[in-house]
Amino acid sequence: MPFQPVHAEKLSAAVIRQIEQLILRGILRPGDRLPPERDLSERLNVSRPSLRDAIADLQARGLLTSRPGSGIFVAEVLGSAFSDALIKLFARHEESVFDYLAFRRDMEGLAAERAAKLASDTDLQVIGTIFARMEAAHTKRASAEEAELDAGFHMAIIEASHNVIMLHMMRSMYDLLKQGVFYNRQMMFRNRTTRSMLLDQHRAINAALQSRDPAAARAAIDTHLDFVETALTEQLKAERHEAIAQQRLGHELTRGP
Repeated sequence: MPFQPVHAEKLSAAVIRQIEQLILRGILRPGDRLPPERDLSERLNVSRPSLRDAIADLQARGLLTSRPGSGIFVAEVLGSAFSDALIKLFARHEESVFDYLAFRRDMEGLAAERAAKLASDTDLQVIGTIFARMEAAHTKRASAEEAELDAGFHMAIIEASHNVIMLHMMRSMYDLLKQGVFYNRQMMFRNRTTRSMLLDQHRAINAALQSRDPAAARAAIDTHLDFVETALTEQLKAERHEAIAQQRLGHELTRGP
């Protein structure tokens, strides 16, 4: 008969599974600090020795890390997606920016479709709340805050697609975006007209998701990232033109009267 004896599960194993799931689902993020041992043991309703056993196991597997005098933190596991050498290579070559945008267009279009179909009402509330904050930041002309919320808005859509592999892959990509490896998001927000157009594009994405319209959500993502690609192309062209103009000016100044 295909039956196996049932064994009582150790409390530490249950704790391990719960923390693993929180990390896997992106709820606990790299750098997040766990509550103090006493508080966490009370929340989990387990003894402190059982909690210590669980923490030790997760540390041994590289999911948690201890910082003396500070506590236990979720390990910075996202950096493992790319080697330092590859990150530096990305930063040195312009083509990686446009390949990155093409990758985002494909993956985020799929994520938006999935989110329109699979997101819970709470997922959509999170997306709507972030967009409302984007509108407020736009009104205040807080471009740095608006740029940060931009990344958060897109990550919320990916989270709402409920695919943990996509979640961690794209979170790793956004980590590189925040480091300025692919491009400086804040440069996109310097021009007031560009900022308004970007906000309108995010409004269209949010509206499609709130209406649970997968086709419209994907189309809105495509429109947005096509605009970003065009804006970056023009920005890079303008920078090259300015560099040439600076060379001409320098040459003229050395020629004398």
